[in-house]
Amino acid sequence: MRRNWLIALGFLLFSFVLRAQENRVREVRTNVPLDSIRLSDPFILADQATQTYYMTGTGGMLWKSKNLKHWDGPYKVTQTDPNSWMGPNPMIWAAEIHRYKNKYYYFATFTNRAVKIDTVKGREIERRACHVLVSDKAEGPYIPMSDATYLPASMPTLDGTLWVDKNRKPYMVYCYEWLQNLNGTIEKIELKPDLSGSVGQGEVLFRASDSPWSREKDENGKVVPNKVTDGPFLFYTKTERLGMIWTSWIYDVYTQGVVYSKSGTLDGPWIQEKEPITPPNFGHGMLFHTFDGTLLMSVHSHKSVNGRTVRVPHLFKADLSGSKLVIGKPYAP
Repeated sequence: MRRNWLIALGFLLFSFVLRAQENRVREVRTNVPLDSIRLSDPFILADQATQTYYMTGTGGMLWKSKNLKHWDGPYKVTQTDPNSWMGPNPMIWAAEIHRYKNKYYYFATFTNRAVKIDTVKGREIERRACHVLVSDKAEGPYIPMSDATYLPASMPTLDGTLWVDKNRKPYMVYCYEWLQNLNGTIEKIELKPDLSGSVGQGEVLFRASDSPWSREKDENGKVVPNKVTDGPFLFYTKTERLGMIWTSWIYDVYTQGVVYSKSGTLDGPWIQEKEPITPPNFGHGMLFHTFDGTLLMSVHSHKSVNGRTVRVPHLFKADLSGSKLVIGKPYAP
């Protein structure tokens, strides 16, 4: 039980820090080394059209680089509707930028802390959901599309990512948060062809408790699978095997695992690998190719600075040439 409340307290403190950062006037800096940037959930788009790397993540800001080594930013790139469910100043988590059909789409988690949707075990659940914005340019601005919501207002959802299957049908893959269901899930929902809204209802792909490697102690001190699902990202191997990286915890250590679809489609069944895919204290990863064709994984780690936990982006080499994802050594641009 103590572990559960520590996780919730950590999220709450992180939310306060994030809001303070968002309300502060941001000075754009130039030539900032990657390891000097403080950023959770780093997502990097290698945009062929501009030969520029665009990095975003939690906080809703954007960084730009020509070489992955030095970055300019942060830039504000979102224009949300203050009259929508998000309110005038939503928190933004785990933003991603995807190029799709000659436009750029901004997948992110938006939170309106002024709206409470539920109370579970004495804990208030805020209005939090995955949503998609659009732009004609990678650097934005990103603006709302036609649908007001993508997922039910009664569910706290997060970390939505885009997946387009072999039939060219787009989906959002996202997490249904453990704070409400007490056993986080990763789910899918079909998207409209222009990504302007969702179609039908979400379907569960797997649950946090399916993991053989994540663990925590319950209120009785018994070791059980961890309840957190975080940061899904999908990929194909060279043998056309469909896989997904996702993140949870081993006690108090942030850890990333991998799961593969037996059918080769989102319908699964999804088979969990027995061991984590990355070293301890790395998670919320994604994969991208550099302009010279090198496959990299972007993740963040946690470290303590002056008694405060900060999150730092990192790059690892990756390999999809076989039937499994293999993570190599850290990559220094």
